[in-house]
Amino acid sequence: MRNKKIYAALLGLTTAGAFALSAGGASSHGYTDLPISRQKLCANGTVANCGNIQWEPQSVEGPKGFPAAGPADGQICSANHGEFGQLNAAKQPNGSAWPTTKVTGGQSYTFRWQFTARHSTTDFRYYVTKNGWNDSQPLTRAALDTTPFLTVPYSGQPPATLSHSGTLPSGKSGHHVILAVWTIADTANAFYACSDVTF
Repeated sequence: MRNKKIYAALLGLTTAGAFALSAGGASSHGYTDLPISRQKLCANGTVANCGNIQWEPQSVEGPKGFPAAGPADGQICSANHGEFGQLNAAKQPNGSAWPTTKVTGGQSYTFRWQFTARHSTTDFRYYVTKNGWNDSQPLTRAALDTTPFLTVPYSGQPPATLSHSGTLPSGKSGHHVILAVWTIADTANAFYACSDVTF
């Protein structure tokens, strides 16, 4: 009888543990690969020595509500995650500039997200750095045009890959950063992705 009780208790703990793991694993995760984000460059090996982000480019999750809330200045590209701090650096870990995607201001561009797990979504928002921003420093709100140049409302769970098009801002030249923010509907969080571009 005692063995049956122990077995039942262990079975209950195992079931509860499995449920907790599955609930945790159901959280949303994603990143941009058009234009390619810093976390994806680390994950695909284009940029080396990135630390933990190379294993989980989909996990740059932080508080939503940007720019009024969200990650702290200087930690926007890592969404406040210390273990992903390489994403905030003005240069890649070897000291070279981050690779950039060539884009043309005033033209339509197709943005693409990859999701490893999907969640109910509010919207996708895209911000770009101001003309004259200091690209030798980590990204701050002061460096960004804090009005998104593109907002894509979305209801429900996205598919594994989602693309949408919008017009890139005109009047830009040289190196800029596009900040993409995926806002989750039913949690307090959003996902952040910084992409280096050359206009």
